[in-house]
Amino acid sequence: MRYSIAFATLLTVGLLAAGPVRAADITSPMTPELNQTEKDGWTFAFSPYFWAAGMSGDTGLFGLPTVHTDMDFGEILNDLDFAAMAVGEARYERYSIFADIMYSKISSDSGTPRGIVADDVDVTSETFAGILGAGYAVLQSDRGYLDLVAGMRVWHASTEISFSGGILDGVSREDSATWVDGLGGIRAKYSITDKVYFTGWGLIGGGGANVDWDVAGGIGYSFNEKVSAVAGYRALGVDYSNDGFVMDIVEQGPIFGVVMHF
Repeated sequence: MRYSIAFATLLTVGLLAAGPVRAADITSPMTPELNQTEKDGWTFAFSPYFWAAGMSGDTGLFGLPTVHTDMDFGEILNDLDFAAMAVGEARYERYSIFADIMYSKISSDSGTPRGIVADDVDVTSETFAGILGAGYAVLQSDRGYLDLVAGMRVWHASTEISFSGGILDGVSREDSATWVDGLGGIRAKYSITDKVYFTGWGLIGGGGANVDWDVAGGIGYSFNEKVSAVAGYRALGVDYSNDGFVMDIVEQGPIFGVVMHF
C-alpha cells in the first residue's frame, strides 16, 4: 500500500528555474524567475523547475480504507520513472497570463509472501496537475510588484495494480480521478539590489477538491544577464475525495534553480 499511494507524490519532483532580478524583469507566479524574450511590448517567459519535496497525508484507492503515509524525497525518488515540470508566462504592462504543468510517473515491483495469490505485484502511478491563470499588478515600482492572480488547476491521478503468477496471474485493476479547482491569490517580488531579490506566491481555492493551496518563498541571485540562481521552500496541499478515491496530502520541500538565459 505504501507504493499504491505514490501517485500523489509527483507533484513532488521538478526543476525550478530563476531569471534576472532587474526591476523591469517579469516572473511567473509559479517560479521565482524565468528565461525571457521581449517582442512588441509583450514579455514572454518559460522554464522547467526542480522541487525536492516529501509527502505526508492520507490516500485511499479501490474503495479500501484510507492509509496514512509520510515519505521523504529520497523514498519517492527511488521509484520515480519520469517527471516533467515547466512554467510559462506572457505579460503586457500590468497584465499577465501564466501556466504551470507538473507530470510524474512512479512504478514499483515487489514480491508477495508464499506466492500463492501472486508472485509479484506491479504498481504504476501517474499524476498530472496543470494551472492556467491571469494576473494584474496592483502595486508596481522599479523595485518590484504585487500581483493579484486567479486561475484554474486541473488534476488527474491514476494508479494501476497488476499481478503476475499465482491465482491472480494476469489480473490488473486501475483507479483514477480527474477534477478542476479554482484558485486565487498573490505573487510578489522585491529586488534588494540589482542582483539579489526576494520572491514568493500564495494561492488557495477549491472546487472538485475541498481545498487546494500552494505557497512558496525564495531568494534569488543574478550572476549576469545569462545565468541566475534561486533557492527557497514550497508547500502544496490538496484534499480531494470522491467515490472511494481519496487524496488528502501535503507536499513540501526545498526548491532550487540554475538557468541559462538567451
